[in-house]
Amino acid sequence: MFRQQRVEYKSADQIRTMRAAGLVLSDALDQAVAAARVGMSTLELDAVFAGVLKDAGATSNFLGYHGFPNSICTSVNHEVVHGIPGGYVLQDGDIISIDGGAIVRGWHSDSARTVIVGTPRPEDVYLSRVTEEAMWRGIAALATGKHVGDVGAAIDDYVSAAEGPALGILQDYVGHGIGTEMHQSPDVLNYRSSHRGPKIKPGLCLAIEPMLVQGRVETAVLDDDWTVVTVDGQRACQWEHTVAVHDGGIWVLSAADGGAAKLAELGVTVAPLD
Repeated sequence: MFRQQRVEYKSADQIRTMRAAGLVLSDALDQAVAAARVGMSTLELDAVFAGVLKDAGATSNFLGYHGFPNSICTSVNHEVVHGIPGGYVLQDGDIISIDGGAIVRGWHSDSARTVIVGTPRPEDVYLSRVTEEAMWRGIAALATGKHVGDVGAAIDDYVSAAEGPALGILQDYVGHGIGTEMHQSPDVLNYRSSHRGPKIKPGLCLAIEPMLVQGRVETAVLDDDWTVVTVDGQRACQWEHTVAVHDGGIWVLSAADGGAAKLAELGVTVAPLD
């Protein structure tokens, strides 16, 4: 029988270093999102992000990862994840997910945000809002749940109950553990499953990242061997944060406020270690 790979549990000091990586990453994403406007190319956004990491003395965990050529993924409109920055110039009404990571002293952070450029379409505002809120429901479940599978159940329940057009939850791409490597065990599903996953306990660090689509969930990979797109051409969205569990509770490492504001709305109190 197959056995699940061992989960890497972190000490409080190791989580603090991951927090340092998360803060650099948050700043870099702030500036990349601010630069995402009509007329900017996705390669220019990559340069903005990379410059922040360089100034902070951090490195990108995307650049060179299995040959990936840039510091962020820029997934526009029907591109779901892993879009490669290049010459594409953002147009009015585009929806773009910017996914990036940072390494500080050997410890990783990973986060993604979605922004709508120029004049937003109401259906895209809804897509991004539901995806972001689903992420926060998953994070809140990490504070109260027993197993990692509770995260996916909370995301699925929120998306299924959303008041608006039905959205699809991708199952081919999921969240993951994170620490001394960007992608580690366990997988973090974004949907209900009979597989409960490992127990939630102190030292567990996860990247929680729901990916939703406006149409069907079937995807394909382009000839660049990276960019994942919806087969039906409908738009997609991704939000992601790195979150740590420790003896005192949870801490959103890639959010500037540690997740305090959003989680307070859900009845969860953040427990920073600093």
